[in-house]
Amino acid sequence: MLATILAVIALPLAIGAWWLLKDLIIRSPLDNIPGPRSPSWLSGHLERLFHRHNGWKLHNELSDNYSGVARINGALGKRILYLFDPTALHSVIIKDQQFYEEASFSISFNNLMFGPGLVSTLHDQHRKQRKMLNPVFSIAHMRHMTPIFYQVAHKLRSGIERQVRQSPDDVDVLNWAGRTALELIGQGGLGYSFDPLVEDAKNKYGDVIKATLPAMFSLGGLLFLTPYVANLGPPAFRRWVLDNLIPNPKIQYFKGLVDYMTKQAKDLIAMKRLAFEAGDEAVMQQVGEGKDIMSILMRANMVASESEKLTEEELLGQMTTLIFAATDTTSGALAQIFQLLAQHPDVQERLREEILQAGCGQDIPYDQVVDLPYMDAVCRETLRLYPPATDVYRDSTKDMVLPLSKPIRGVDGKYMNELAVPKDTRIIVAIRACNRNKDIWGEDAHEWKPERWLSSLPSSVTDARVPGVYSNMMTFLGGGRSCIGFKFSQLEMKVVLSVLLGSFKFSLSDKEVVWNLAPAKYPTVGKTSTKPSMPMKVELLKNTSS
Repeated sequence: MLATILAVIALPLAIGAWWLLKDLIIRSPLDNIPGPRSPSWLSGHLERLFHRHNGWKLHNELSDNYSGVARINGALGKRILYLFDPTALHSVIIKDQQFYEEASFSISFNNLMFGPGLVSTLHDQHRKQRKMLNPVFSIAHMRHMTPIFYQVAHKLRSGIERQVRQSPDDVDVLNWAGRTALELIGQGGLGYSFDPLVEDAKNKYGDVIKATLPAMFSLGGLLFLTPYVANLGPPAFRRWVLDNLIPNPKIQYFKGLVDYMTKQAKDLIAMKRLAFEAGDEAVMQQVGEGKDIMSILMRANMVASESEKLTEEELLGQMTTLIFAATDTTSGALAQIFQLLAQHPDVQERLREEILQAGCGQDIPYDQVVDLPYMDAVCRETLRLYPPATDVYRDSTKDMVLPLSKPIRGVDGKYMNELAVPKDTRIIVAIRACNRNKDIWGEDAHEWKPERWLSSLPSSVTDARVPGVYSNMMTFLGGGRSCIGFKFSQLEMKVVLSVLLGSFKFSLSDKEVVWNLAPAKYPTVGKTSTKPSMPMKVELLKNTSS
């Protein structure tokens, strides 16, 4: 009897130990791919990969010292493929994308954070959601929303001007950019105003969103455990466990942030549903007059067939995803542009002249503002060199073979034109590394040079066939999981730049600004601070008034 009990206990323990340690024992074709030596058999490269400062060094080492692909280690010897070869990326992102799914930890974590929205779903459910959302991110709809963007940008301008007249040496550009991005997705995306954009207004929603990515990244390797706990029992049980049995302060803090965002999204959906029930006049009285993204989506959902209709949870997931994704990434990109313009005053002045000539004191129409050549060059070059997201993760769902654009030399000394990728291999789609690849962009790939976009791109760029949806780069990804809102983001940046650069001059602050690695990078004052912030000196231009 005792022997039977011991056998029952030993068997699952042995299976679990084998599952954990098998990558340390079994050889893999990935072992022949060169990569940096693992600093730890227990955590591999994960501590460096998730370090908000030292992580940059690892990414630079991988992109500078390896040719399109490298192998790094996860926990307990798990092999991870770091990929920035354009041909291999085309296979992963487009050609064979059905066999390279969003990483399981990413899907599970996004689902817990946002619900079953666009970034949390796979296969037919994802395609159904994207099909319903596509029309509201079309160029025609962006053109319609341009006046709303300008209204918000002018409120931003007035708010900054009031602050500049009092203390021009310490304007937190990131804070203003984040508040503006939230207000733009609020009005254009949800038909709701979050922020009056006056200097002293408190905006808890914006503060929560800014705090979320640093809090998420601070969890480090705990993120990879998400798939193993996401389906343990019903949601009520998991919630009880989280509330009562996991005292980790980082997890509890992050939980509070997610709870707040979820509650706000539920309240917004309920308010919008009440307006629909009250009739067209009530909808027209909302911000955006019922032409915002969520109003259009909810209206389309009402008349959709049962097979195409989104559930209440899916609608909530779209709202939380839209608010979060459209705020942090775009505000960070805007802050990066203003910092670069301050570092290159000649570029700032040239861009200002282009804006003033195009606008002549008026708002620049959609078709003109999106095509201003120097404005477009500045935005493209910033998004190429400093993408908001450094990487994303994929998992292979079957044994695959990855083609390469150029052969690499294996650990055994032999050259390989393709890579054998076993099932369940984790792949890092290295966005930043691909965008900085010298084989594609030339020896000056690490330099910020807007002028490179003012003439024809070299054949090395066009021939590489980088599988990104935007301008030969991976910033907004590509294929079926590309960023659906990249036109929204582009319009937002260009409208804000056109309004602010016509009124203000931006210079660097005396305070040290450091960019931190995270799912969407963010700046802080110095390395010790965890509060997202980017102070700048802002001066009101002469002959400019409210």
